[in-house]
Amino acid sequence: MTRSLPTPRPRAGRKTGASRSRSFRSLRRMAGTRPAMMNVSPSCAGLTRASFWALTASMTEARFTLTIPALSHDGANALASALEESFRIDPMAITINETDEAKALWEVVLYFESEEEAENARNLGELKHGLIAPMPQQDWVRQSLEGLAPVTAGRFFLHGSHDRERRRPGGISLEIDAGTAFGTGHHGTTEGCLIALDRILKRRLPENILDVGCGTGVLAIAAAKATGRPALASDIDPEAVRVTIANAALNGVKPLIGSFVAAGLSHPRIAGNGPYDLIFANILARPLVALSTGLARALMPGGDLILSGLTLEQMRWIEATYESRGLALAGRITRGNWATLVFTRPKKRKRPGGRTPGRSAVAGSRGAGWELDC
Repeated sequence: MTRSLPTPRPRAGRKTGASRSRSFRSLRRMAGTRPAMMNVSPSCAGLTRASFWALTASMTEARFTLTIPALSHDGANALASALEESFRIDPMAITINETDEAKALWEVVLYFESEEEAENARNLGELKHGLIAPMPQQDWVRQSLEGLAPVTAGRFFLHGSHDRERRRPGGISLEIDAGTAFGTGHHGTTEGCLIALDRILKRRLPENILDVGCGTGVLAIAAAKATGRPALASDIDPEAVRVTIANAALNGVKPLIGSFVAAGLSHPRIAGNGPYDLIFANILARPLVALSTGLARALMPGGDLILSGLTLEQMRWIEATYESRGLALAGRITRGNWATLVFTRPKKRKRPGGRTPGRSAVAGSRGAGWELDC
């Protein structure tokens, strides 16, 4: 069994999937920057949208490989990290592959467009034991897509076009292919948001829905399919809006999805359609902080705000920020190192005796099923 840990690195100035696939949900990788090392599963399920397409684009264009064999796992990781940071060589991608499970042997593979580039890298990188070979011709995009297995998140079943025959009876199927916008359900943040939505749907049907930083539109589409209610889906990336509209049509909810380019919450369609009783913001921690006042104001009393795109280390920061905006934490969902938080705006109801209920009384969804860690 061979396991591969892809470490895609788009080349400076090259129009790879990572450079053209910018979205509010991912850090923009400007041409010439070097993305961090990524250790992911062979199914590519842990890849971000940008890394997935950077890897497949690189594999498609590569013609020669430079392989450094017979390494320990730690040695392979250390070498790959050093090569990743080196500015002396410029491979299209780097992968770490397990070649012998019994002996725990690994290899590092660098991908190049020409044999000359591979030879130069071997000399400049002092990789005298490296083996240069022609790249086997394969349909890398098809092979990578086939590695993205369907995802079940509560009542939602997410799959690519290659897995239509695996749709299950009952529940809500969502067809979202990996592509030029973030959000296929294979990332812990998207999955966490869908699980949060499933929990909310068990107690009420949202009426007015907003998805800020929509990516593929998967969250707005899921909410629209589950409720039959319209949803607004905004993103700063025009490509994400195009993909969202296409995915809405593919999933039969195009009339319910209003998708448009917007930076933040000041767009007239967002401001004029509020307040909302369900808001998604699966972006990043810093934008979540920057938008906290606007998101809190846009949420109607009793509504739910689902936030993700943050790590476990950032969770307390986001919780404190939104609680300071008058919202109550209703639940946490974690997937790996990623966290999804659910907040609600307390309803101003008087208890007998004239007292206003505290946060614990308002967060009725806290408790069974909400503290989900895996």
